[in-house]
Amino acid sequence: MNKEERVIKLVECLDNTFDIRIFQDRDPYRVLVRTILSQRTRDENTDQATNNLFAKYKDIYEVAEAPIDDIKELIRPAGFYNVKAARIQEVSQILIDQYGGVVPDTVEEMLKLPGVGRKTANCVMVFAFELPAIPVDTHVHRISNRLGLVNTKDPEDTEDELKKIAPKDLWIKLNDLMVQFGQNICKPISPQCDICPCSEICDYYNDNF
Repeated sequence: MNKEERVIKLVECLDNTFDIRIFQDRDPYRVLVRTILSQRTRDENTDQATNNLFAKYKDIYEVAEAPIDDIKELIRPAGFYNVKAARIQEVSQILIDQYGGVVPDTVEEMLKLPGVGRKTANCVMVFAFELPAIPVDTHVHRISNRLGLVNTKDPEDTEDELKKIAPKDLWIKLNDLMVQFGQNICKPISPQCDICPCSEICDYYNDNF
């Protein structure tokens, strides 16, 4: 089985195990803010902080004008709230001033925003615009290497290599399925290989069991 066939099998296995999630009703601005909040924190903390913020401030204009201390308090569950609050307001103001309050729908334009890296931009492409991209976080990077689909040192290289072997029509599904897989089964320490639906295509499993 070549690597493209293994990716197809991986998506098939995970598709039968997990449901694709929808974040912030696919609103590009809210997905962008959620992704900024998600950095270095857990999903449940991200969800709480995002819900807190948008329960009080409904759109980009209200967030941009909100007292910074209020934003800090609302997003506190996400951690690093001083930095994240400042970043959210900075990005919001730039989007208002330069993009008419609309999040651009290309990675190239999003990368011009302060603090927005490839993972964040790709998340907005996938979860808001439903356009093909492969966001690579710690789960996707770890799992891709553990399975033996890639042999890379950093997430950007993993993204490049996955794009070479994954059919483009599967790109949108890859991140969410692999993140759930990494959170629940293929964990960083002590992966649960005994219940893994993908063991037949995994180099780690075949080398150790």
